[in-house]
Amino acid sequence: MKKITIKDIATEAEVSISTVSFVINDKGEKMGISPAVIKKVQQVAEKLNYRPSMIATSLRTGKTRSIGLIVEDISNQFFADLARVIEEEARNIDYRVFYCSTGGNDERSEELIHSLLQANVDGFIITPTQNIESSIDLLLRLKKPVVLIDRYFAGQNVSHVVMDNYEASNSAAKFLINKGRKNIAIVNITSEMIQMKSREDGCRDALKEAGLYNDSLVLHMEYNSTEETRVAAIVSFLEKNPQIDAVLFLTNYMGLAGLQAFKKVGKTIPDDVSVISFDDHDSFKLHTPKITVISQPINDIAVKSIQLLLSQMTNMEKFEIEKSLKKGELIVRESV
Repeated sequence: MKKITIKDIATEAEVSISTVSFVINDKGEKMGISPAVIKKVQQVAEKLNYRPSMIATSLRTGKTRSIGLIVEDISNQFFADLARVIEEEARNIDYRVFYCSTGGNDERSEELIHSLLQANVDGFIITPTQNIESSIDLLLRLKKPVVLIDRYFAGQNVSHVVMDNYEASNSAAKFLINKGRKNIAIVNITSEMIQMKSREDGCRDALKEAGLYNDSLVLHMEYNSTEETRVAAIVSFLEKNPQIDAVLFLTNYMGLAGLQAFKKVGKTIPDDVSVISFDDHDSFKLHTPKITVISQPINDIAVKSIQLLLSQMTNMEKFEIEKSLKKGELIVRESV
């Protein structure tokens, strides 16, 4: 398909190339071009499906109308759904999104940030890995618009949008307690990231308050472990602690491994063990029985992150840093 140029628009609209250039660069009125001609050029540009060159626009305005989105794992359904809504919101304000996945790797995160800086993206939405606080500080020093999502660094003064992980896990644990469960296990990854610590803190505090906390019923696994390793670790954990009657999985990929582990040890959900997992997943809806989850407010997080980023991209000098906490939802299904 032939690429449409401003010469094509000028020919179709029967005006000069310079007139088209002024109109598509929002200088028509300033250059004394009549409203009728401006409208005609805009209509022809739309009819011909004209798309301005990103490089040319960048050279002219210093802006690329692009956003760098860095998440932990785009194949994880939570991040995939979040990215989809962010892209929709960005499209509504005529921005494109570049996706990147870190795999939870600090070195990869730093590489991606520098690559996107070289690509001159107008702003960053980042799910930070554990040790990239200095890279975020660099973006702030460079006065680059940046919003953190899903997690943040407690001592860093940067806008972020996250779920209230403590409240969500605390409520989930209390739900299990109110259902009469006495030996409630917690399965988490080994992490110093604030969202994972908050989830575990919420569970632990609810259990301690009820006099049910047992440190031996807490399992930690490495983030980068394989699914096979996770399943094996959970099987071993269940076999060592046969009294477990409920499990809170603090990520969906650990919850998915847990479902396989229950099958291997012959535990029936919810008769033998109740299950709640963070972050919904299609497999949880299709599983028999359907799995109760703590669902993150994906739409709220995505919309708010774009709003905060746009406020910075519009006026980097006057925007106000905002730390937004969104409430999760306990979706009760058949596993409790």
